[in-house]
Amino acid sequence: MIIVDVETTGVYPDRHSIVSIGAVDFAFPANYFYKECRPFDGAEIEAESLERNGFSHEELADPSRPSLFTALQDFIAWARECPDMTIAGANAFFDRDFLRSAAERFHLEWPFGQRIVDLHSVCYAHMAGRGKRPPMKGSRADLTNDHVLTYVGLPPETFPHHSLTGARMEAEAFSRLLHSRPLFQDLEQHPLPEWASDSGGQRNLF
Repeated sequence: MIIVDVETTGVYPDRHSIVSIGAVDFAFPANYFYKECRPFDGAEIEAESLERNGFSHEELADPSRPSLFTALQDFIAWARECPDMTIAGANAFFDRDFLRSAAERFHLEWPFGQRIVDLHSVCYAHMAGRGKRPPMKGSRADLTNDHVLTYVGLPPETFPHHSLTGARMEAEAFSRLLHSRPLFQDLEQHPLPEWASDSGGQRNLF
């Protein structure tokens, strides 16, 4: 899997732009990708999104930043060297759709296919396997990324969000859910939850 997290200028891929791409090769977590970029020409920029990712209008307009086209080309080239190019993440549909929309915009080949691995679904299944009900909002699951991180023994995501930090935290959460072990040495300071040593903890699913 490639754990991907993008920061954007809004939530609609057809009119908002990627401004940074962070990714981790789950099989070889020391292999990672990070690049910031300028929005595509004419992209709409929402103030709420800039609050979320911490970028300013001036930073995004900096001509020394690579273009989105260049950043996407570099990301695809990096990803092609990974043994498993399946896109995964906390909100993998969002990240995939933004990346695919950008590839279409620049007439770049899309090498990732359709399928994704969603951290929410993996955590939901893990909870269900332990007989634990996920957080609910009315009659539907309300399992946010921070809920997932807390469930696996990690702190909530930092603010403003950073795409590589997000990808690393999501990769760490996948490792704890799938293998009951940490992935990154610097995150070992956050102990595994008790279920990781219980017979109910799911191990080595991938």
